Amino acid sequence: MIGVLPKAGQSVVVEEFFQLFKTPWEFCRPGCTYDVVIATTDQVPANARLLLVYGLVPNNQHSGAQTNGSLRPATPVLRVGDRSLPIYCGLSTFADKEQQAVCLTADSEVAGFYAKSGAATVLRLGYDLFEEVRFLLSAGQPIEHAQTPTLDLHIEMLRNWILSENISLLEILPAPAGHKFAVCLTHDIDFIGIRNHKFDHTMWGFVYRATIGSLHNFFRGRLTPRQVLRNWRAVASLPFVYLGWANDFWEPFDWYLNVEKDLPSTYFVVPFKGRSGERVSGRKGARRAVAYDASDHAQSLAMAQRAGCEIGVHGIDAWHSVEFGRNERNRISEITGEPATGIRMHWLLQDDHTASVLEDGGYAYDSTVGYNETIGYRAGTSQVFRPLNAKVLLELPVQIQDGALFYPQRLDLSDSGAEKLCGNLIEDVEKFGGVLTTIWHDRSHAPERLWGEFYIRLIRKLRSLDAWFGTAGRIAGWFSWRRQVRFEQIETCDGLRNTLRYEGPQIQPPLNVRFYSAPTQLAADNQPAAGFVDISWDGKSAPDLETQLGLHSLPNIPDRAFSLTL
Repeated sequence: MIGVLPKAGQSVVVEEFFQLFKTPWEFCRPGCTYDVVIATTDQVPANARLLLVYGLVPNNQHSGAQTNGSLRPATPVLRVGDRSLPIYCGLSTFADKEQQAVCLTADSEVAGFYAKSGAATVLRLGYDLFEEVRFLLSAGQPIEHAQTPTLDLHIEMLRNWILSENISLLEILPAPAGHKFAVCLTHDIDFIGIRNHKFDHTMWGFVYRATIGSLHNFFRGRLTPRQVLRNWRAVASLPFVYLGWANDFWEPFDWYLNVEKDLPSTYFVVPFKGRSGERVSGRKGARRAVAYDASDHAQSLAMAQRAGCEIGVHGIDAWHSVEFGRNERNRISEITGEPATGIRMHWLLQDDHTASVLEDGGYAYDSTVGYNETIGYRAGTSQVFRPLNAKVLLELPVQIQDGALFYPQRLDLSDSGAEKLCGNLIEDVEKFGGVLTTIWHDRSHAPERLWGEFYIRLIRKLRSLDAWFGTAGRIAGWFSWRRQVRFEQIETCDGLRNTLRYEGPQIQPPLNVRFYSAPTQLAADNQPAAGFVDISWDGKSAPDLETQLGLHSLPNIPDRAFSLTL
């Protein structure tokens, strides 16, 4: 059991952190002894085997630490194995003492070290963990650190430090049993066909990019001759498309349903035609309005639903208005005949109040947190989380967006460069769990963008991995079930027993409950050399966790048992 002593005002952040690092914990109670205590306060009782003291001001009572002076003004970067870890809310560094075992550095300075306080091991860190979590889940990471899963690295470090002190650990992993991670394929529906665009900026922009732009991209190695000819043929076919004599090459549904055959995906559809929305800044704000009416495409949406896909709201004004949010949700529900519970804002618009506004508008989840300019981890994690100003609404963050990869004004990557960058994110989510969420827009497979071949290779790669594919709503629902599981301690004749309590519906796919045995050392790659045992649990069966995990066959087991209780 982990005991937590936070500063005033950090309770909500602590609770959300331990929904992401799903392991037994509680706020410290007077007189109780814990395996681990995490503290961000100045006065910390030494009542744990491992005491982790986070904060900018050294706690001399337990560490004898001396700082090197003032706080670092810029965003410092810690070294964590072969990764860089940005610190956003201030960092103190410490005087280097020979008796200190350094565990974290920033440049050549000590940012974290081990010490002893009686029988307890003290780990002193020069930053406030929970303020870092608050920043990540609210403000989000700047673009220069987008590719760093910062929050996931904080969790990994904490887990490693606990295991390296021969303390066993129980955790519910952020991926279903039998899978390393989840994949959520999503499509923002902004056009639905070029027939809706006659002699407007969209059509003329297409003509220019498909002709002159294609030549430019050919000479810089972005298009092949075959792709240039395909774009030119599309321009030549425009009169026949408008007359209805040729297929509309921007029609998205048939193409995506074929490429994603047997894989559920989510289509976010704009509810109202011709509305650019309020509070849209910039000279291009009027272009935010779409030229299609969703009701004209009810048959295509129904076809996607029959294939197991979900239709969500691509919101216009829901990000700032409860009334508009309800109207947009009701509009999509009327067209699809099913409740619309999820939303992604058009252009990814949001502010500090968006989560609570969407929650009051009746949405169960949002999938807006991400970048337009790059790909990566806006909130520092690939896990579904609850925004700090929401009560029940969950956020499904986005990592990969097509336009961010390929637009000249953004990353402007070649296919090989995009494959490498996406491959790094895939490796992260395989390691840390969570969800890899993609946005591929409705016209991105077609001329003039021609990003469909890359998407096919990406889907092929993800199919080959140990991943669970689900719609945005299905995945958000799974994480909601995981959040409902509680850890409790009960007194028995054999001593304290930790239990898992859950009162919701059957969890499918099941949770992965992992028990780590305590290692004697860290492996060469700085990962815990602990053994672990996994069991799957659907929330309804009630096996004895002690028997399922085979605890008596694992070394260094504490004098506590674990069981599942309904």
